[in-house]
Amino acid sequence: MADKRDYYEVLGLNKSASDDEIKKAFRQQAKKYHPDLNPGNKEAEAKFKEVNEAYEVLSDREKRSRYDRYGFAGVDPSYGAGSTAYGGANPFGQDIDIGDIFNSFFGGFGGGRNPRNQNAPRKGSDVEATLNITFEEAAKGCKKEVTYQNVETCKDCAGTGALGGVNLKTCPDCNGLGQVTTQKRTPFGVVQTATTCEKCHGKGKVIEKPCPKCTGVGRIRSQRTVTVTVPAGINQDQILNIGGHGNSGYNGGPAGDLHVYVNVKKHEIFERKGDDVWCEIPLTFTQAALGHEVVVPTLDGKSSYTVHPGTQPGDIFKLKGKGIQHLNSKGRGDQFVKVTIEVPKNLTEEQKKILGEFDKTCTNTNYQKRSSFFDKVKKLFKD
Repeated sequence: MADKRDYYEVLGLNKSASDDEIKKAFRQQAKKYHPDLNPGNKEAEAKFKEVNEAYEVLSDREKRSRYDRYGFAGVDPSYGAGSTAYGGANPFGQDIDIGDIFNSFFGGFGGGRNPRNQNAPRKGSDVEATLNITFEEAAKGCKKEVTYQNVETCKDCAGTGALGGVNLKTCPDCNGLGQVTTQKRTPFGVVQTATTCEKCHGKGKVIEKPCPKCTGVGRIRSQRTVTVTVPAGINQDQILNIGGHGNSGYNGGPAGDLHVYVNVKKHEIFERKGDDVWCEIPLTFTQAALGHEVVVPTLDGKSSYTVHPGTQPGDIFKLKGKGIQHLNSKGRGDQFVKVTIEVPKNLTEEQKKILGEFDKTCTNTNYQKRSSFFDKVKKLFKD
C-alpha cells in the first residue's frame, strides 16, 4: 500500500475543493480512463479504478471527513482502522456499486447507451473533407464530386470480425455478460466494482477464426466518392453536411455524417463583400474627362455602363442585382465598380507638346479639387 496516492491528488484537487469541483474532476478523469475508450490498456484500467476509489470517498461527506482526519486508515480496512474505530460494522447498511455511480453521471457512456452493453447499436463517427470551388461556382451553385476516406462495416463478416460471421463463442471469462464484477469487503460494507471484460472487450463473444479481410476488426477503411450539391451563394469556410455518409455505425447503428469544408478560390478580378461583388476598372484620362461607354465584367457576362464626364479616381458606380445569390433565399447582391485613372507613360515629344498646350487652356474651374486644396494651403500659411 506504500504506492497508494492521495485521493485529492488522484482527482487533481486541493482539500478545499467543493462538491461540484469533485464531481467535475471525476467526470473528466473517468472519461479519460474508462475501459470502453481504452480497450486492452492495463494502465488506463488501473487509473480508472483509482479514480473511482477516490471519488467514492470524496463524494461522500462522512467518508471525506474521516479521510481528512485519519487518512486511508479512516476509510480503508487494510490500514487497520476497521476493527478499532468501527468494529467491522457497515455504517451505511448497504453494498456500494461504483459502476452504478459512474452510470448515474454519464447515463451510459456514448449518447445514452449502457456502457455494459457493447452490442447495442451505435452511430458511427463523422468524417471531414475539403471541396475546392471557383468564385463563379460559389456564386451560382454547382454539383461537385467529393472523394474522401471513411470506415465501413466489413461485408465478408457483417462486422463481427469472425470468418463468415459465425465463428464466435461465448466468452469464458465473463460467461457472455461482457463485464467482470469484483467485490471487496471493507468495514463499511462490500464494495462492488464492474469492469469491462478484457478478453471480449464487453461484447460477450470471442472470435475463434478471424475474418481474413478485416483481420478480426469487423471494419475496413475505404475510399468513397459522393456527388455534392453546392447551393448558390455559399461562402469561404462554410460547411456542407451530408447525412449518413460518414463512418459506418456499430452493431447495426446508423452511419455518421460527412462534413464538407468549402474553399473558394480567389478571383483575378472580383472580390466578395457579403453578397456584393466589387471590382476596379481602369479608365484613361480622356475617357474619365469626356465620359465614355465602358464594358464591365460581371458574373452574368459583359455589361455596358456609361461613365459621366469628369469622373474622378475612386468614384464608385453600382450595377444593381449583379452580385451574388443570397444563400437559401431569393434575390442577389449588387456589383460595385471602383474607377481608377491610368496616367499615360512613355509619351512622345508630340504628345507632350499637345498636353502642354492643353494644360495652358485649363483654369481653376477645370480643377476644382486642386483649386480648393491650394486655397486652404494659402490660408494656413497666411494665418
